[in-house]
Amino acid sequence: LPSQQKGVGMHEPLVDAEGFPRSDIDLYQVRTARHNIICLQNDHKALMKQVEEALHQLHAREKEKQARDEAEALAEAMSQNQSLPQPFAKVNAVTPGSPASVSGLQVDDEIVEFGSVNVNNFQNLQNIATVVQHSEGRPLSVTVIRGGRSVHVGLTPKRWAGKGLLGCNIIPLQR
Repeated sequence: LPSQQKGVGMHEPLVDAEGFPRSDIDLYQVRTARHNIICLQNDHKALMKQVEEALHQLHAREKEKQARDEAEALAEAMSQNQSLPQPFAKVNAVTPGSPASVSGLQVDDEIVEFGSVNVNNFQNLQNIATVVQHSEGRPLSVTVIRGGRSVHVGLTPKRWAGKGLLGCNIIPLQR
């Protein structure tokens, strides 16, 4: 305040002992300065309230996001357990030393994907035979369900001591 040197701040009386306006200060200047200070304090309070609310929202959103992420992860884990892809065929024999055996294919593996063949386009075993013939010497991506889990196998059909290019027997699953 410009009149501070006369001992007038925000709360000192502007009237003398008898209740008359003080003559030693510029009342207008003091009242205007006080008014401006109060306005600034109110603006400051309002801004701090906005900042506080924004921080609360931010933290609430972060909490929600974390809860949502955890729920999604849980749901995903659950859905992976329940909705394994639909198998269309099953391995019922694997010859030791054959390409199928080397790749890690096992008896009772349920085939979900054999190269480009899956449950949506599988009609009969000829589909698999065609993929095998076209992929001789090249690795095929094979996905099977083994023990309730989806397992990925890289199988390369090739000539070997036994008959065929795989050395395993595959039977279609009755749906």
